This record gives sequence, structure tokens and C-alpha cells, in this order.
Amino acid sequence: MHISVIGRNIEITDAIRSYAEEKIGKVMNHYDQIQSIEVILNVIKNPSVAQNHSAEVICKFVSGSVTAEESAESMYASIDLVADKITRLVKKYKEKQISSSKTASIRTDVIKEEETVAE
Repeated sequence: MHISVIGRNIEITDAIRSYAEEKIGKVMNHYDQIQSIEVILNVIKNPSVAQNHSAEVICKFVSGSVTAEESAESMYASIDLVADKITRLVKKYKEKQISSSKTASIRTDVIKEEETVAE
């Protein structure tokens, strides 16, 4: 799995990169079908904006993707918030994939009902 950290209006230091990779990398513990994760860190330079640090995470799977975005007053806080949010979304996506694969088709349900009626 590949985690890429991209900065917009901010220079990505080694400390921020390693912190983002550590926090967002924990998502891999919840679902093993993740192909890549892209972390986009952005700073709004307008002084009137209170929550000017934002973090966006795009998690790409084999069959789709999940996106989460959060803003806060510091970059570390926004990374923490988006890590929690993407973890919840990945768990939800995984449960949807598992539940949709376990549903039986109408054809097999009808055959089972006919067998029980015939007996």
C-alpha cells in the first residue's frame, strides 16, 4: 500500500509527513483491500479564517474510493480529525461490501422454499 502526502500552500516537513503516515496508516488494520491512500494538506492564508488548516484523505480500494475532509486550527489537529473520520468510513465501506456479498440471489431463495414445501 502506498501513502502519498501532498501539500498545498504548505511545505511538507518530515515531521508532518511521518505524523500523517502514522495516523492514516492505521486504516490498513481495518480493511486489506486498500490500494493507495492520498493525503492532501492545505493551508488557507486568509487571516479572517479561523480553521485555516485542512486535511483531505482519498482512500482508493479495488472497487471504489472513500473521501474525507476536515479543518482545524493546526495541521496536527486536522490530521487527527480526518484520521478518525476516514477510519469510520472505511469500516462502513467494508461492512457494506461484506453484507452485499453475502446476500443470496432470488433464484436460490426460491429453490430452497420449493424444496421445503415439497417435503
